[in-house]
Amino acid sequence: MIVFNKPYCSGRELKYIEEVSHSMTMSGNGDFTKKCHAFFEQKYGFRKCLLTTSGTDALEMCAMLCDLQPGDEVIIPSYTFVSTALAFLREKANVVFADSSAESPNITAEIIEPLITPRTKVIAVVHYAGIACDMDAIMALADKHNLLVVEDAAHAIDSCYKGRPLGSIGHLAAFSFHETKNISCGEGGMLVVNDERFVRRSEIIWEKGTNRAEFYRGMVNKYGWCDLGSSFLPSEFNAAFLWAQLEQLDDIQNKRKHIWEIYDHALRGHVDETKMQLPVLPDYATNNAHMYYIVCQSLDYRTRLMQYLKDNGVQSTFHYIPLHSSKYYAEHFKGAPLVNADRYGDCLVRLPLYYELTGDEARKVAQLILEFAQNN
Repeated sequence: MIVFNKPYCSGRELKYIEEVSHSMTMSGNGDFTKKCHAFFEQKYGFRKCLLTTSGTDALEMCAMLCDLQPGDEVIIPSYTFVSTALAFLREKANVVFADSSAESPNITAEIIEPLITPRTKVIAVVHYAGIACDMDAIMALADKHNLLVVEDAAHAIDSCYKGRPLGSIGHLAAFSFHETKNISCGEGGMLVVNDERFVRRSEIIWEKGTNRAEFYRGMVNKYGWCDLGSSFLPSEFNAAFLWAQLEQLDDIQNKRKHIWEIYDHALRGHVDETKMQLPVLPDYATNNAHMYYIVCQSLDYRTRLMQYLKDNGVQSTFHYIPLHSSKYYAEHFKGAPLVNADRYGDCLVRLPLYYELTGDEARKVAQLILEFAQNN
């Protein structure tokens, strides 16, 4: 079986974890945490980075920093993972679901603008598959209406918009290091703060609502409870595992891009005959090869294609059920139909893509898709 995902270990993870086990700091914010923070701040120009126990935690910190009040509105894409919505709902905000564009699961400024009301406080964008939304247009819209922008960059490590790293453009951003992501520590995430207004409070929230970080830097002579917060800080074992991955970032990315390009080369020339939609890479965006997806003609076609792949030893998967139509939220949704989000929910298929996938295996997957299309 060609599995959908296989977490990758660079070879140094256990060595670094052993170092932590012999150290004086296992609970977090030790040397490996600091190395990871410095890596992201120096390589990508992020103003402030804080590792978290998950991408969900990073989004929850974003929502807390936005200082939302009950009834405030947050615009998010419906076609996203539930964490994007949960973070803001927990702050008692109202989520306003936006449709995706016809070309990709991303949202656009043109889709967002009609949804803005006097209650809107935040736009949360998701860079689906690591491919950038048009951030200049979205930031201009946010500036026009005095809104905050949160980048859900869970898919987007090492990807850029017009040369600017994703996660560095919005006021706040959240990354994921779940085992399905390009860079992983099993389960982990990171908050990025790009706006100076939120730097001090982010550390307080990160440290359970205390100013402990300032105490350790010698800025105060004791620390205490200052604000709301939680235990968002991951253990040093997570950071050690992540650091081993970051040391191999370029190698991991190059291999993933190679696999992505094999899929694209094999399938791109057959779009007309297969009637499948393939990923769109705008001129302003780079490709970090987080995933390769295809969009089928219908739910029935997708179901039969995925079964055909499974019967031939390939594990594929669909992605999100649009949040506006989910069991939890459907009865609350009062907006206009979100036709593109529904279409991606019914028709999108993710193909296997991971470091140890071979070129021959990727070509086999592509060939099976073409065989199925020819007979259906």
